[in-house]
Amino acid sequence: MQRLIFDYSPVYFLVCVAVGVAYAIILYSARNSWSTLVNRVLAVLRAALVSLILLLLLGPVLRQTANVFEKPSVVILVDHSRSLKAATDTTGLLSGLRRVALDLENQDRHVAWSNLSGPADSIFFTHRSSDLSAALKQTITSFEGRNLQGIILASDGIYNNGISPLYVPLRVPIYAVGVGDTTERSDIVLKNVAYNRVVYQGNKFPLRAEVGVTGLPDQDITVAVRQQGKVLQQIRKNAGSKSLVDFDFLLDAGVQGIQRLDIVVERASNEASYDNNRANAFVEVVEGKKKVLILASGPHPDIKAFRSVIEKNPNYELKVHVAGVKELPAADRSPAAVDLLIAHQSPDPDGRTTALLGNYIKAKTPTLIVIGNRTQLRALAAAGIPATFEPTGQRDEVQPVLNSDFQDLGFSPEMTTLIGRYPPVTVPFGKFSYPSNARIILNQQIGSLVTDRPLLYTVEQENQKIGVLVGEGIWKWRLGEYQETEKTVAFDELMSKLLQYLSTQDDKRRFRAFPVRHEFTNDAPVVIESQVYNELYEPVYGSTIDIELRDDLGKATSYSYVTGPGGSSRYRIGGLAEGIYRYTASTEIKGKRETAKGEFLVLEQNQEGRSLVADFGLLRKLAKGTEGKFYTGSELNQLTQDLTSREAQAIIHSEESFHPLINLKIVFFLLLLLVSAEWFLRKFAGSY
Repeated sequence: MQRLIFDYSPVYFLVCVAVGVAYAIILYSARNSWSTLVNRVLAVLRAALVSLILLLLLGPVLRQTANVFEKPSVVILVDHSRSLKAATDTTGLLSGLRRVALDLENQDRHVAWSNLSGPADSIFFTHRSSDLSAALKQTITSFEGRNLQGIILASDGIYNNGISPLYVPLRVPIYAVGVGDTTERSDIVLKNVAYNRVVYQGNKFPLRAEVGVTGLPDQDITVAVRQQGKVLQQIRKNAGSKSLVDFDFLLDAGVQGIQRLDIVVERASNEASYDNNRANAFVEVVEGKKKVLILASGPHPDIKAFRSVIEKNPNYELKVHVAGVKELPAADRSPAAVDLLIAHQSPDPDGRTTALLGNYIKAKTPTLIVIGNRTQLRALAAAGIPATFEPTGQRDEVQPVLNSDFQDLGFSPEMTTLIGRYPPVTVPFGKFSYPSNARIILNQQIGSLVTDRPLLYTVEQENQKIGVLVGEGIWKWRLGEYQETEKTVAFDELMSKLLQYLSTQDDKRRFRAFPVRHEFTNDAPVVIESQVYNELYEPVYGSTIDIELRDDLGKATSYSYVTGPGGSSRYRIGGLAEGIYRYTASTEIKGKRETAKGEFLVLEQNQEGRSLVADFGLLRKLAKGTEGKFYTGSELNQLTQDLTSREAQAIIHSEESFHPLINLKIVFFLLLLLVSAEWFLRKFAGSY
């Protein structure tokens, strides 16, 4: 559909035609050597040319409307986990689904294929876990705004990751195809092992093994915890009529580092499978917790915000001293008993926390100062805090803005976005100075103006790290983020990385090598990053890094690579089996061999072997709750008939485009034709 649009009244169009006709009459009213017919034709050509040129000067626009018909889409979502391959003829299943897809395409429908990981052209049943809810949500999201008629879900109904798909809000019908074996087998299954991932040396820690029993009443079950072939503890119980039996162990935390524990269920003679009778637990034994003290001049919601972050970290032990309200014994608040201090609104006007703060500053205790309405601003510099104020008694409301030049803590992009939407905090108004070597993390934004005044910064002075938060009310940041996202990920990341930075001694080594994560899975490569520095601690590249990797059995493997800028300073090692690996990385810096050591953990993703009994009941509920239907693997023909019997309603998408008439090629050629025709006719009639 096409339509001309004018910015001016249609009267101007008549004026253009009138001017063109008048011009032609004046030009061709005189007597000429050609005939009257030729004279009239020339007049018409000139009138049309002039009228069209004048009309183009008015800037008419051609609006074009194009309608696109989108066929209905059907997604075939295949559960490509290992449990399906163990109990199903996957070749026959895929063949049947391809016939369904062909029939649907012949009925004017678009068919897309997907698996648990996303869109897929080829499907192999090798996935180590099943997250049906995430796969369904991802499929619906990828077809947002499109004509999605339904999803064909081919699955055994077993999920071992994520939430139940029954609790996912789905807006399209799910046509569930149940495949697999629903027969209950006689089996003993080690369903779950619960334990603390981080324990402290010299302490005891609990470990619980949950054993499922199917078809074996009054079965005696023995569960043992082993380490390097040695039995640490063993418990024997009779299952009776229970289908789930708990075994609770209390173990000693011995040598520091990652320790591997093998949990083994003794085999029964008539079990269907022995593959699910054992599991591994990896426990990190650490020296002890870092002691964090919150020193406050009075109760405040900010204290709760800090507490929420610190208590999530198992490596921290938190204590709170609120002067005159909740005071700690003298031994617990001595500088020797504190690894990190958070001083909230200290020094205070009443002097109840000033002396304590001075003791920590003199003892070089890492400190985070939170300046609030009760902070004695003039006493900060005297207490050794790197901040100087000339207070006016007034306050200002400012919002945080992340300093883009600060890269030391490696904040995530999501955190950067959320921080910019945090509510304002209260800061002192007046002249404010801070050290030139301060590392600014957050700047102050007043209204829409981003200032160069810091809101949060850190300073290193005389082998002591001090952080200064120039404002109170960070509890609003946490609540504001939770209101928007129902999480506090960004707030927790900001504060935990800040506290970790303040409480950690600087690494002055010129060569560092470390895994980017503490834990990896065996279906993804292990990534080790290496960093080499010169005398000024500036990164240098082109160094050859040698890595020796040893597994649990002491088997060594060697690797070598050359560092470069960007991602080439990382080395990826794939194909590692489950276990604890210890590495030694080395390089040569000016003729001297530098080394770095560490360890990391590789976990096996093999949750699919835990249960092979298909859950058709879940698939039936899922289909019914979405106004779909449940089918077995032998009823694919009925599935095709049900889908094709529904009318394939296409969606019309209208797209409008606007083109100035003067830019169209056809208009150019029309003008050229009028000019050329008039010139040729006059030439032919004997004129110029």
